[in-house]
Parts: sequence; structure tokens; C-alpha cells
Amino acid sequence: QVQLVESGGGLVQAGGSLRLSCAHFGSIFSARTMGWYRQAPGKQRELVALITGGGRANYADSVKGRFTISRDNAKNTVYLQMNSLKPEDTAVYYCNTEPPVRVDVGRDYWGQGTQVTVSS
Repeated sequence: QVQLVESGGGLVQAGGSLRLSCAHFGSIFSARTMGWYRQAPGKQRELVALITGGGRANYADSVKGRFTISRDNAKNTVYLQMNSLKPEDTAVYYCNTEPPVRVDVGRDYWGQGTQVTVSS
């Protein structure tokens, strides 16, 4: 069974920090590039960070220098440390493979996500 469970979101003030966790279940994930995505109301889902199975990371320009993605393969978990949060970081955050897991024609699999709200 394929499953992604995100946690760690919450409400923080601008300049604060949060650490998101993504527990992934299923053999497809361990050696794959994993990404953190976010979607704000009325906007398309966007990729903000990724990490390869070997630990190489990359970031969107909007979060570079503030967010750090990491993974613990033994725990089947991917993390996103978010520092210096800004109101524009407010979104539902999801993890997935990059590219996302496709469960059928025209439909990707997504977990429930975790809400991050940053107040000004």
C-alpha cells in the first residue's frame, strides 16, 4: 500500500520556524527523489524542495536559504525545516516523489497535507 502522511504544520508568526515530517509507506519511495510541495488557495501546487535518494537537495528560489530538506531512510521519513517564515509561505504542504506518484490515468496520489499558516 502506498501512503504519505505529513505532519508538523501549525500557526506561527513571521520569522518563526517549523519542522515538517513526511512518513512514507511503500517500496516505491526509498530510492526515489522526494519533494515537498505546497499549495495556497487559488494557486497551483508548486515544488519547493527536493532530495534525491542519495541526499542531494535542491530548492525553489523563493525558499532557498530558509528551508532545508533532509531524509532519514532508516525511518522512512522526509523532513522540511522551515526558518525565517514569511506570510507568503502560508499553504498546505505535501510530500511526494518528484515527479508525483500517479495512481491512474490523469490522477496523482496526494496525502492529506499539513497546513502552515504564517501571520504577519
